[in-house]
Amino acid sequence: MSLPHRILQALDRFNATHPWDHNARYHRWILRQLPRRFGSALDVGSGTGDLARLLATRADEVHGVDSDPVIISRARMLTPDAMASSFTVADALTELPAGPHDVITCVATLHHLPCTEALDAFRRHLAPGGTLIVVGLYRPHTAADHLLAAIALPLNAATGWLKNKGRSTAPPTSMTAWTRPADMPFSDITEAARTVLPGARLRRRLFWRYTLTWRRP
Repeated sequence: MSLPHRILQALDRFNATHPWDHNARYHRWILRQLPRRFGSALDVGSGTGDLARLLATRADEVHGVDSDPVIISRARMLTPDAMASSFTVADALTELPAGPHDVITCVATLHHLPCTEALDAFRRHLAPGGTLIVVGLYRPHTAADHLLAAIALPLNAATGWLKNKGRSTAPPTSMTAWTRPADMPFSDITEAARTVLPGARLRRRLFWRYTLTWRRP
């Protein structure tokens, strides 16, 4: 076994004992892209509802949808009754709450769906002047992708160590949802997004993520 391979295996073992939620890192960034107050918000792939509950601090109502009934049940249990958030088992392409919604968010979910069809569904459910924000995963393909991934490796381990104060721990509840690797490179996602959402802004981010922001005219 080569030295680089042994190093990667050691990092995998370290990260497994010091886990942290990469998606939650972007939740506050998402809030900074949004108005101080807005009406209806829709969180697609809401998981345990962490982002939906944050959105509820700004929104009149928040709808979280996910295809996994177990994770939806968990989100309902974690959400106070007084909070203006509801969670529904729904297909992201055909069963989204009608809206229109002033804000639509989608974190670590788009790569589970047909990209173009999902973005078109989000566009149709977004109110004029509304904001769509996607935090997604992409498959590293270019030299720039691989360089960013290499930079993220030690930062990922250091962040896990600091967040867990050096202790071994189980993954947070938000990391219990089913996952799959991304299969689209960033360039293909960008092309699809700008076809469906003219003027969309996309950017590679740390920790194997990208962001997409679009405001409907």
